[in-house]
Amino acid sequence: MAGFSPRGASAPITGINVTPLVDITLVLLIIFMVTAKLVVSRAVPMDLPKAATGAEVQQIFSVAVSADGTLRVDGVKVGDEREVHAKAKAALAAHPELRAVVQADGDVPHSRVLRILDVLRQAGLSRVAFGVEQGPPIEPLEAAP
Repeated sequence: MAGFSPRGASAPITGINVTPLVDITLVLLIIFMVTAKLVVSRAVPMDLPKAATGAEVQQIFSVAVSADGTLRVDGVKVGDEREVHAKAKAALAAHPELRAVVQADGDVPHSRVLRILDVLRQAGLSRVAFGVEQGPPIEPLEAAP
C-alpha cells in the first residue's frame, strides 16, 4: 500500500529526498526564462521625439541685501522694497514656478530680512530659500558620563 514503509512502522525517517524539489525548481526556472524572453521580444519599437532643450532650467529670483542696506535683484541695484515687489510680481507673471533666494549680509538686521520676505510673499512668491556660505564643520558634543 502506498504510504507504508517496507522496513516497518517503527523505523524513523533519517533523510529527506530533495530530488523532487530540485526537479520542480529547475522546471520553474526554465519556464521563467522562456517567458521572460517572450516578454522582451514583444516590445513595441517606438520613435521617440527629441527634446528641444536638454533640461528645464529652473528660474530663480535673487534678492541680495548688503550691510549698507543696498538691495539688488538678480544682480541689478534697485532703489527700495517697492521696486523689489514690482520686479517680483513681473517675474512671477512670466514664470509661475518661480523660486526666490534671499542673500543677506551677516550684519543686516533680521527685521530687514523679514521685511524682504514679506514683500516677496505679498508679490506672490511663496517658495523662498536663503543663500548662505558653508561654515566650518561643527564638532560633535561629547556624551555626558
